[in-house]
Amino acid sequence: MNITLTKISGVYIVKREPFSDERGTFSRMFCRRELEAAGLCGEIAQMNLSTNRKKGTLRGLHSQSGNAAEDKLVTCVQGAIFDVCVDVRKDSPTYLQWVGETLSEENGFGLYVPKGCAHGYLTLTDDTQVLYLVTQYYTPNTEVGYRFDDPAFGITWPIVAPYIMSEKDKSWEYYRFGPVDAAQKLAQTDT
Repeated sequence: MNITLTKISGVYIVKREPFSDERGTFSRMFCRRELEAAGLCGEIAQMNLSTNRKKGTLRGLHSQSGNAAEDKLVTCVQGAIFDVCVDVRKDSPTYLQWVGETLSEENGFGLYVPKGCAHGYLTLTDDTQVLYLVTQYYTPNTEVGYRFDDPAFGITWPIVAPYIMSEKDKSWEYYRFGPVDAAQKLAQTDT
């Protein structure tokens, strides 16, 4: 694994280094020892797979708060995505900055997203699969969401809207009002 720091503290590009021969390739997607040697968390609580049927599917921006805050290592195992991390850690020198990277089955890149940063991605191909390794168990009432198009972040997505999105992701508040967690959002829609 080749681990490279991005412009945001704690956010890394993790590149698989495949071995190739006439059969195909073999690569290590996760190595606790190598991640810990780079100062990253190697304890994994869950592994999640997201499948996306259509190009232009946008998921995010999400994070978890409190004791459920998680680090994640995101890899595209089929197709291609534009993966984004936004630094929403108020005490960070890169607060409100973002990085975006194309992750694909061909380039073998992964994005390491630390606690306190928001994550989302846009599919660049049909039939995309994204693998997440996360350090905490998913806890719905600790989920925090942010608008993908929030001017506070200024993310430049490589495909122009309209996007295929969940109603939840479409309804997050703009950051100037602060993050809104899923429980608050559900309470607002029930009234």
